[in-house]
Amino acid sequence: MSAELPVVAIIGRPNVGKSTLVNRFVGRRDAIEQERPGVTRDRKEFDVNWSGRAFRVIDTGGWLTEGEAGLTDEDPALAAKVSRQAEAAIGEADLVVLVVDVTTGITEEDARVAGVVRGKATPVIVAVNKVDDGRRALEIWEFARLGLGDPWPVSALHGRDSGDLLDAVVAALPPVEPVETPDDGEAAIFSIAIVGRPNVGKSTLFNRLVGEDRAVVHDLPGTTRDSIDTIIDTEEGPLRFVDTAGMRRASRVDQPVEYYSTVRALQAVDRADAALFVIDATEGVTHQDQRLAERVDGAGCAIVIVLNKWDQVETDDREAIKLAVLDRLHFLAYAPVLPISALTGRRVHQLLPALREAEEAYHRRIPTGALNRVIRDAQAAHPPPLDRKHRPRILYATQGASDPPTFTLFSTRTLPATYLRYLERKIREEFDLGPSPIKIRVRRRGV
Repeated sequence: MSAELPVVAIIGRPNVGKSTLVNRFVGRRDAIEQERPGVTRDRKEFDVNWSGRAFRVIDTGGWLTEGEAGLTDEDPALAAKVSRQAEAAIGEADLVVLVVDVTTGITEEDARVAGVVRGKATPVIVAVNKVDDGRRALEIWEFARLGLGDPWPVSALHGRDSGDLLDAVVAALPPVEPVETPDDGEAAIFSIAIVGRPNVGKSTLFNRLVGEDRAVVHDLPGTTRDSIDTIIDTEEGPLRFVDTAGMRRASRVDQPVEYYSTVRALQAVDRADAALFVIDATEGVTHQDQRLAERVDGAGCAIVIVLNKWDQVETDDREAIKLAVLDRLHFLAYAPVLPISALTGRRVHQLLPALREAEEAYHRRIPTGALNRVIRDAQAAHPPPLDRKHRPRILYATQGASDPPTFTLFSTRTLPATYLRYLERKIREEFDLGPSPIKIRVRRRGV
């Protein structure tokens, strides 16, 4: 038995911040954001989990009138198609979130979109975006004239009141209705993407792990044009490995085929539970490695750093290379670093135990009582710094999701990033979450 996810459609006219809000819901930058209308054209779907409730959110393009189409280099036919896609999303939705812009007030397009959804049975929440500070808070009530209930303020860019909006979305969703689904064993298999710059040995490692020449191995960078995946059986169960094309910075991607190869590689990372981030040990950590590592870290999957071609590194240089990894990839301090040689197979056997450890940490659920004990002890040992002469206090903590472990802290005031890193370290150490990323969200609550 499983439950079909309810659908939330994010709609509105162009350039009100729909994609930015979708990314805020998802917790990472999956939807493309740009400061001009018309960037989003098709419907894009993403899974969201908030306070233990899962749902699917649809990012849509804006309704584009013929006049607006001229301003955004869109022809009327394309504008009509974008509008039809948005209207189709409404037809599929269990809940509609109409996004409007507090800085412009109600426009004719806002009123027209509101008229479309007002005549349907689907419940609607009006999200007034770009309420970046308290001075804008009273201006949201103008949007009550749309006739869709009380508006909700939010700053999608800064995250202000996004938690309260998500609470409202979850509360408005229909109850879970279990449905019979076939048992899909492959869908539950732990998936590992092998990623890195071109020509660092990803395909060689992939072939070594799966035990056969599934991917073409060549010294020419960019041989792999698409993602290749295969499932292998281990003593502790099956694993899915995905070999991806080498990823380069966007400024260096000048061929359409290479562009789409990079897109597919990034999609493979977003779908994966873990990533083997492969670095050429003979070159060390490059600036390009750093940028790619940030992108992989942003995907929220568990990471194992692989220093490939270790057999080609001089013995006297090895310690310096390891220290450089810790320095330049400091934001991946939780990830184990394994030096190997994919070509000879040296130390490759250490990867599977590291991946299994990452898998266990990635799925781990922490008892609420134990989590609050750690937070309480951490506060006692090192209280949060003062915020405008007041000291924040964490009232309660809970784990809202796993894959990766995601924690929500209910605090009386905002907590600085340095203190959140301190709490993350305490949680990681206490519950042995070393190989997995963790996410911490803060919700303000009065006392």
